[in-house]
Amino acid sequence: MNKLREHLSYARVYSRILITSGLFFVVVASILFVFSIPSFALLIILTTLFIVTILYYVGEKRLQEINQLKTIINSIRNNRYKSADEIKLSKRLIELEGDIKLMFMRTQNDISNLKKLEQVRTEFLGNVSHELRTPIFAIQGYLETLLNGAIDDDEVNRNFLSKANLHTIRLNNLLNDLIDISMIESGQMRMSFRYFNVKDFLENIANEMRSLAENKNLELEVHPIRSKLELFGDKDRLRQVISNLLSNAVKYTDEGKVEIIVEEKSKSGKISVKDSGLGLGEEDKERVFERFYRVDKNRSKAVGGTGLGLAIVKHIIEAHNSHVEVTSTPGVGSEFSFFLKK
Repeated sequence: MNKLREHLSYARVYSRILITSGLFFVVVASILFVFSIPSFALLIILTTLFIVTILYYVGEKRLQEINQLKTIINSIRNNRYKSADEIKLSKRLIELEGDIKLMFMRTQNDISNLKKLEQVRTEFLGNVSHELRTPIFAIQGYLETLLNGAIDDDEVNRNFLSKANLHTIRLNNLLNDLIDISMIESGQMRMSFRYFNVKDFLENIANEMRSLAENKNLELEVHPIRSKLELFGDKDRLRQVISNLLSNAVKYTDEGKVEIIVEEKSKSGKISVKDSGLGLGEEDKERVFERFYRVDKNRSKAVGGTGLGLAIVKHIIEAHNSHVEVTSTPGVGSEFSFFLKK
């Protein structure tokens, strides 16, 4: 029934052609009848004329519609339209008009996304070049100084070699993070999901990171966790997440403590890393997961880091079908949290 209605609606488009052809048929038939043309010959002539008339008018209409579509497509191709509302087709093509408008909007979105991706790529290459240049130039400077005679000065050589070594570590960390984020974004990083004991997992990481906190006279506290609580995820990648969050918390906290908190829900567990540090403003909270984004550029250089840690955290947590929530108050502290399935 729906098919019948659809066909009838399309047939109505050519109703004028049928009516015009019918009238022409009647006029010609009357003329031929007046001239007493034999009935058989009259039937052949009328039928031929009727078919030719129908084909001529239908062909002409189709040609007009095709030319109209060509004009619209060329205009879209040459970016002559600023919005979909400028695209207008005749009543006979009203249904097709909606599809073309949808295609136009998708094309515009694709173009816009490509421009954004190009801008992101350009910014990313610029940031990578800058981040690589800094440790390389520092290492080069220390080595040149040593080669120019400082290597024979016992008070200078070990100090310069130690600083050069720190920059090689920073360079290695940056390259590792670049490899990680490249593999995550290209879908090449394989995840191994399984259930794991949260208490043991978090306490082990906290023990590894505790010396980092103690060097700044900070307390690293793991709140009580149910001993048999198990959550679902990739332990290795989640270790990377927790380590990044703890490292950031310690770096940007001068006094107080850093806390690891687990809240057990009916079907999930919420893991949070909370600090009493500098905190984030509203703009920073929106952009803190961008690659190479620095909340405080001067402070970031002083405490080190690649600027990719939170971007990696975001991608790993999203691969667990979750997302990172941020609550923060400038001067009070920040809390980064995410949910995992039980």
